[in-house]
Amino acid sequence: MNAWNKEMYRFGCSNEPVDDYLQATLYAGCSIVKTPLVTIGYESSYDVFLLSWQSRAISNGLGPALLKVSDSHRSPLKQESLPTRDARVDWVVKTKKAGLRKARKHLQHSKR
Repeated sequence: MNAWNKEMYRFGCSNEPVDDYLQATLYAGCSIVKTPLVTIGYESSYDVFLLSWQSRAISNGLGPALLKVSDSHRSPLKQESLPTRDARVDWVVKTKKAGLRKARKHLQHSKR
């Protein structure tokens, strides 16, 4: 994700405008993505170009990116709970392996 400070506001994904990229049934996803910019009043100040589209992930990425621009954005973004991330360390969050019940849970072995 890249964000540039521009005079003209554009929000695009895969070289298409967001409105063209989204179907009419997914209009809520567009509002979720624009929430961080609308919260701090910069909805007309940044160009955002995306490679893929997952609305909640984009919103969670824009929050910390805007905090890097200025720390004064922290309080409005905090009220919307936007600068959040999964704080668990990678070794705590394990994915399920093939042949196991869970990430580490094995079947009980019977000796006989």
